[in-house]
Amino acid sequence: MIPEINYWAVIVATLSTMVVGSVWYTPKVFGTRWMRLANVNPSGDAKAAVGPILVTLVVSFITAWVFAGASWIAFAFYGGSFLAATLVTGLLLWAGFTASRFITHDAFEGRPAGLTVLNIAHELVTVVVMAIIIGVWPPAIG
Repeated sequence: MIPEINYWAVIVATLSTMVVGSVWYTPKVFGTRWMRLANVNPSGDAKAAVGPILVTLVVSFITAWVFAGASWIAFAFYGGSFLAATLVTGLLLWAGFTASRFITHDAFEGRPAGLTVLNIAHELVTVVVMAIIIGVWPPAIG
């Protein structure tokens, strides 16, 4: 079975990660706390952000594409609502891969627990937003 994927939904979901990240890590939301916990000192040079932003776009596209495919497989297997399948798939993938891997790596790297919670919460919000976009915009079946 080849999953049906709505690439417009994947593109919008990819862009949504940039919006969520921009809001989440703004100084007035969690940015100041994140910089303190992660020991990050911004250079003030906007050019320094270009590389990480491009990397984020690429990996966010890959995430959205895989997520859309996994959601389609879950929907095809279980049936029901495509949105529900996408939300459940997102939560399971977040818990099983993203959150658990962040916790493991951060524990071994000695990162503060507050940083781990902040980052995995950001990933949860990102996944939920992606799930809503992909879930309400299912692929058209020919």
